[in-house]
Amino acid sequence: MPSSSSAPNLWVLLGLSLAGILLMTKKLKKAAKVDFGAFVQRFQLLPPPQPAPPKAPHPLTALTFAVSDLFDINGFVTGFGNPDWERTHEAASQTSPVVSALVDGGATCVGKTVVDEMSFGVSGENRHYGTPTNFVSPARIPGGSCSGAAVAVAAKLVDFSLGVDTVGGVRQPAGHCGIFGFRPSYGAVSHLGIIPISTSFDTVGWFAMDPSVLHRVGQVLLQGQFAVQRNPRNVIIADDCFQLSKIPIQRLTQVVIRSTENLFGKQVLKHEKLSDYIASRVPSLKAFDSNKSNGDPKFSSLRSLASIMQLLRRHEFSHNHFDWINTVKPTLDPLISAQVQEKLELADKDINNFVAVKNELRSALNALLKDDGVLVIPTVCSPPPKLGSKELSSEDYLITEFSLTALASISGCCQVVIPLGLYENYPVSVSLMAKHGGDRFLLDTLKTMHSSLLNKLADEAGKSKTSNDVSKEAAAEIAKEKGNAAFKAKNWQKAIGFYTDAIKLNSTTATYFNNRAAAYLELGSFIQAEADCTKAIDLDKKNVKAYLRRGTAREMLGYYKEATEDFRYALVLEPTNKRAAVSADRLTKYFQ
Repeated sequence: MPSSSSAPNLWVLLGLSLAGILLMTKKLKKAAKVDFGAFVQRFQLLPPPQPAPPKAPHPLTALTFAVSDLFDINGFVTGFGNPDWERTHEAASQTSPVVSALVDGGATCVGKTVVDEMSFGVSGENRHYGTPTNFVSPARIPGGSCSGAAVAVAAKLVDFSLGVDTVGGVRQPAGHCGIFGFRPSYGAVSHLGIIPISTSFDTVGWFAMDPSVLHRVGQVLLQGQFAVQRNPRNVIIADDCFQLSKIPIQRLTQVVIRSTENLFGKQVLKHEKLSDYIASRVPSLKAFDSNKSNGDPKFSSLRSLASIMQLLRRHEFSHNHFDWINTVKPTLDPLISAQVQEKLELADKDINNFVAVKNELRSALNALLKDDGVLVIPTVCSPPPKLGSKELSSEDYLITEFSLTALASISGCCQVVIPLGLYENYPVSVSLMAKHGGDRFLLDTLKTMHSSLLNKLADEAGKSKTSNDVSKEAAAEIAKEKGNAAFKAKNWQKAIGFYTDAIKLNSTTATYFNNRAAAYLELGSFIQAEADCTKAIDLDKKNVKAYLRRGTAREMLGYYKEATEDFRYALVLEPTNKRAAVSADRLTKYFQ
């Protein structure tokens, strides 16, 4: 028992300890990425009260969403991915009608997310606000331009999110992050209250992890009622588009083919060389092809579309923003600066030719697909490149990727991205396209096919499953028990090693991540503990211990609001949990 004379010394030591914790917190806050770097701003736009019975509840009740930092929110500056833009513009005086419609529909908007600078990149990287972490492949790009919106959905921080797809700004991040993404028909959703990038292509799109959520958002944003559901009568595989992909063709197409045969019959399947079809149906491409085919006639029409899309985007972007760039001279990423610093002026005859290409391509695809057809193409041509990769500045990389995204961007047809699991640990996906105006039909088709696609994907995975899988699960349990023994003996580092072995053998069990988090907390490794708890929660949404441990980690990292939310949610799951109640009350008292 210490004497009374030692009390002052105790208070000094306590003060020094608290100062050390605060100093450590400041350092860790710089290193840690809260919410995987998805958000630039947090706020809440709450939905109106539910209508009284017998009226139906709002269609998006209990869903949360985020918006890319391109949408106006009353009272906030729309940042456009660049601090100089934010500094030189006033706060919005009203909220984008699209955002308002979703809030009125029952959803809660929780913040704005990161975009490429001036929404002009394709990687999703932003050196000013940080690059959102690809939840599935952290060393790889999340894809752009609406990277933060995709990451927020992939990390299950929100139920859905909004982006703007100009040349692939929703579709590419969806493909790289392994989630659903939808680009509606051009003009189907209001453009009011968003920053224009290229007005010929700009289209409000959205992301979701669950196709039913994607569908529900469509019911709110797409004008008019969903008609009686129709099955597709033609499912057309664009064979030459799949030859552009670095992923094996069979890995991408077999699941779709088998699901189609199972649901609709073999007779609906067709194959098409899309580049040849476009070359024959879009005559205005010929003038462009003669100069731009680069000796590659096989894909000249697709590459020509990509080049036209790039030129028209630069021209319209210059028209919208060059005066501001020339006056303010903002600090821009070199890759983006090289494309936007000089004003691009196109001759009237070139613009007229490009408009003709747009109209002809829409007519050609509408004729191919009719009212009840879907076109199957890869979403992207390659796995997500590494962060900072030189590949991202390669003209060949851009043209190849844009050869796919230009189809919907130029034609204005609708496109949905469908994740198909992992290939060599990278997300893979395919896309379905429908005619311009076929948005409801396309979302209905996804809803019809989703369960079958999952089953066929599981069948394919089952074929490659080895007889060692059962023994791996047993070995993982043995490693966990060894970790538990080491933990009881207070050998924290040894326990972490055993839990890590268990995770390597079976990464789908929340307990292994949760237990490793407990050991990290004992060592004061709060960043790692928070990450493990988040993974455990992803695997098991009702894991009370994971919320308690993540709350503790976040409190030590200085994220008091988020910590309080974790403790309160633990109380929702387990109302009598004293630790959660005490922790939530303490944080509320001192920091809110």
